[in-house]
Amino acid sequence: LESSLLTQPWASVCFGESTFLAKTCFRDTGYILLISDLSSVWYESADAEAVGQRTKELNKRLTVQVSSFLHRLCNLMRLLLEGQPDTATSFSCHHAAGGLSLHVKSEISGLPIYWAFHCCPAPVEMVSRHLVRPLIRMSLVLQYQVQELSSLLLQKDAEIEDYRESGATLSRDRLRTEPFQEETFQQNFMAE
Repeated sequence: LESSLLTQPWASVCFGESTFLAKTCFRDTGYILLISDLSSVWYESADAEAVGQRTKELNKRLTVQVSSFLHRLCNLMRLLLEGQPDTATSFSCHHAAGGLSLHVKSEISGLPIYWAFHCCPAPVEMVSRHLVRPLIRMSLVLQYQVQELSSLLLQKDAEIEDYRESGATLSRDRLRTEPFQEETFQQNFMAE
């Protein structure tokens, strides 16, 4: 599950006043949830047996196959992460001692269902693998793209200057641009 979680994108979710980044991976055999407020990172991984036991504890009147319940949870979380939560579903988040609990209240065929994700602090290696390394890689890619675009702009400025020196003029003065100042751009880019 965790290796499949690597391919899942992070999504911004709000619970009350708090904003989090989260991603999930569900299978018939269980799920894994990773959630962060960018100060801390929590996770929960549960197999089908743990899901079945918690389902019975939280939903005494409900009889459902674990795979069906996991499928329902998957759909609820997918909608939440896509920013389109089911209107019949509510989510609440609570910081607990050393962890984070995410409570879900929804319904199946008119019957109320409850679920609680009990997340504990994620190990450093998991945080590194899912958050830090991808962010550093993305930062490096963006820096490379900025360098490539800066180089291209300087080449375009040289091309335009060559046209001007050959006697070419603009047919519309509003199209005139100032030459690209790479150093100024880099300073502003880093400041932002």
